[in-house]
Amino acid sequence: MDTTFVRVAFGILLSILFFSNNFTLFSLTYVFVFVAVVIHTFISKYSRKNKLFLTALYLMIMIFQLVYNATITFPGNANSFISIIGRATGSILALMPVFISRMVLESHNIKSYLPSIQDLTVFTFNELVENINNVKQIIEKGQKNLSKGNINEFLKDLPRHNSFRYINKGSLTDEYFELAYQTLDDPNMYIVISNTGSPASEIISVFTRKHYNHASLSFDRDLKTIVSYNGGERVYPPGLNMEMLTYFNKKRNSSIIVYSLPASREKKKLIIEKIREINEQGNAYNMLGVVFKFSFKKNIMFCSQFVYKMLKFAGLEYFEKQDEQIKPTDLVEMDYERKLNYEYVIKFDESPGGAGTRWPKK
Repeated sequence: MDTTFVRVAFGILLSILFFSNNFTLFSLTYVFVFVAVVIHTFISKYSRKNKLFLTALYLMIMIFQLVYNATITFPGNANSFISIIGRATGSILALMPVFISRMVLESHNIKSYLPSIQDLTVFTFNELVENINNVKQIIEKGQKNLSKGNINEFLKDLPRHNSFRYINKGSLTDEYFELAYQTLDDPNMYIVISNTGSPASEIISVFTRKHYNHASLSFDRDLKTIVSYNGGERVYPPGLNMEMLTYFNKKRNSSIIVYSLPASREKKKLIIEKIREINEQGNAYNMLGVVFKFSFKKNIMFCSQFVYKMLKFAGLEYFEKQDEQIKPTDLVEMDYERKLNYEYVIKFDESPGGAGTRWPKK
């Protein structure tokens, strides 16, 4: 990982916190950093005793941060001088667990990709300008997408997810696989990227700055067999599920783009059988993997990770990248050899849940 990139990312985080003037965002950031360093601790080469000690230490730091946030950062008058100083200090406090994690890693001679305090304070002019521009873009997008409604919906749905064990099994029916096998004479697989407008998609787009944040596979051009890892629409557990067009229409101006990828009958059959295997073994949506780029079990994936792994399993991948690092837009943007063919776009101009208009029409 490029150290400059990480320094800029930390700079963006501090800037967003300081200018946000939002109690909830500060609190969520403290919790997010706590979860991040704990996961990093447990996948690092520490002894069990050290892992438990560090987890307890990070927990105490988070409690202190939350108390500080409630009593000092937001004491009542958010625009007071005390609050401004409190926000500045609170922003820096967000990185305390990261600094501790780096020092412990270095003391154990474990390679760290986290920048030191000295690194964080050394910015070139160009990095500073880029940092400011990134902050402006994120704040402008965040004002809309990090709405109270989106955050509440996301948090309400969060307990349904599990990134450590399989919670979805058998959601794909025999009828689905019959439909999939009927497509074997179609010489293509279909890759679908979408801008659904779901709360999770809106929140993710703030940080990816990408318009399309979901990816799916289909065995037919009309998307009767479209499948991916998703939240299950509160009908099925989060994980491997069949999708319907109405799923993609969560807001006005939602859209999906369909691309075809040449695939032989044998390779399509391989993917169908692999999906059947995952369906029978069990699976879950890799919510933590979206952020931390790590899977705890082979069938715990997020959407674009699933699409790439299925293509690679059948020898249809057209670029090289670790599957945990795949973003939905990578599936199109990294098609350097132009293996994909554009098929059509569906634009949902009506109210959420309505039908869309396909261009070009069939």
